[in-house]
Amino acid sequence: MGDRDRSTRLTRRGLLASSLAAAGVAAVTGCRTVASGGAGSSAEPTDIDVGFLTDMTTHHGQALVLCQRVVGADTGAPVQAAAAEVLQNQSIEVGMMRAWLADWGRSTAPPDTTMAWMGLCGREDLAEGGMPGLATDEELLALAEADGPAKGRRWLELMRAHHEGGVEMASVASAWASADKVRRLASTQVEVQGYEITMYDQLLATTYASA
Repeated sequence: MGDRDRSTRLTRRGLLASSLAAAGVAAVTGCRTVASGGAGSSAEPTDIDVGFLTDMTTHHGQALVLCQRVVGADTGAPVQAAAAEVLQNQSIEVGMMRAWLADWGRSTAPPDTTMAWMGLCGREDLAEGGMPGLATDEELLALAEADGPAKGRRWLELMRAHHEGGVEMASVASAWASADKVRRLASTQVEVQGYEITMYDQLLATTYASA
């Protein structure tokens, strides 16, 4: 691994570690008593908190599938490193989000209706538009069947779109969630996934430009 790749991974890992540590502190100290945005304040998690965690768990689930499609394949080292990082980080977040839902006595199963919580945030456009950033079955199949650098490029394109959808969801939750630890986690996701989008753009414009 080159110095640049090592620096990139350390920077990404540092962003996640510091922010999740803050979320862990919030999990111990309790909930925020004053919420910004239009959410008001609450000592208990609201339907926004629960809806976001439930939907983001499902959203992360597809990210793990995307990563599993390329880990160990001949995509080139940059994509292998990026996929391994997402696989590790989002697996941790899935476990955390499910644990919080279970602590609140809420279901950890995939929801029958997604994005309904967005309507509570005044985002009816997202409440009715389906979960953003998800790859279609056809796109997942094409990724599985590709090989070499072309497989790496397709993964970058799909994961970039996936992250854009995740950032859109997390941005709303960071402003409207009631529980402090949920707001912190959502802010972390905006920061880390935004950073990774920048890295993917660089790889698409350089290493994988001709794939």
